Amino acid sequence: MLTLPPSTRIYMATLRVDGRKGIDGLANLVRSQFKQDPFDGHVYVFVTRRGDGLRLLFWDRSGYLLVLKRLERGTFRVPWDEREGPPRTVESAELMLILEGIDLRDAKRRPRWTPRPRAA
Repeated sequence: MLTLPPSTRIYMATLRVDGRKGIDGLANLVRSQFKQDPFDGHVYVFVTRRGDGLRLLFWDRSGYLLVLKRLERGTFRVPWDEREGPPRTVESAELMLILEGIDLRDAKRRPRWTPRPRAA
């Protein structure tokens, strides 16, 4: 399980990528498709074309870290229709469920409480 600080954002590609891409190829995708800096410390998630692999790329102040996961049966499911578009942001809890191979398409999020701003 990954433990990420709350300031870390998780960006997930909307289209699948070539499963042979390494650190440099994925970092180039972050620059070109995400329009982000791969050195910013955020996590970038890519699903392979076959759908059985997931790659997480992030910079940890001293070098890139590339995490690979391959499902032996089944495929990873993202909670949206796959079409070209900007990357999606997901929460760490959603990422953990996706890493477990859980399909979140029919999952419903309960409304969250947010504090009201104080009147001055």
